[in-house]
Amino acid sequence: MGTLIKLFKALNANQYPGQIALSLTLGMLLGLTPFFSPHTLLTILLIFILRVNFAALLVAWTLFTGFAYAFDPLFHQFGLWILSHPSLLELWTQWYNDAFWRFFNFNNTLVIGSVLLAYCFAPLFFLFSWVMIRLYRKRFLVWVNKFKIIQMLKASDKIELASRFMK
Repeated sequence: MGTLIKLFKALNANQYPGQIALSLTLGMLLGLTPFFSPHTLLTILLIFILRVNFAALLVAWTLFTGFAYAFDPLFHQFGLWILSHPSLLELWTQWYNDAFWRFFNFNNTLVIGSVLLAYCFAPLFFLFSWVMIRLYRKRFLVWVNKFKIIQMLKASDKIELASRFMK
């Protein structure tokens, strides 16, 4: 629950929408693809290099991990189609015979299907998230701030901040 509250604080703060959208996109990549694969290291490296909102990343990762189980048959079918495509068979054979490419486990239908689809949809999801965050701030933030629970949370933060300065 605390992570969701941090996410709503980030959505309501003056944090750049692209930063939150990038966090959601990286969480999507972690959630939709098999975690114990080498491509995950690239995503984790990006998380450490780029400035991301950790709460948004965790929420997206959790959400898309649940979606991944539903999409696994689609990922498998797409990976099977890619790996058995006649024009790519020679490439896959060369990559499988090379130890460097075999390390990436791209001969697995689920891995290649989920990685290719997730990384292809990542730019679209980033743009969608960025637009939705901007739309949320422009249209719904004023409406959300009218809720009593939101006003109480804001007041509790101000009281906590004032008590820190009084010590």
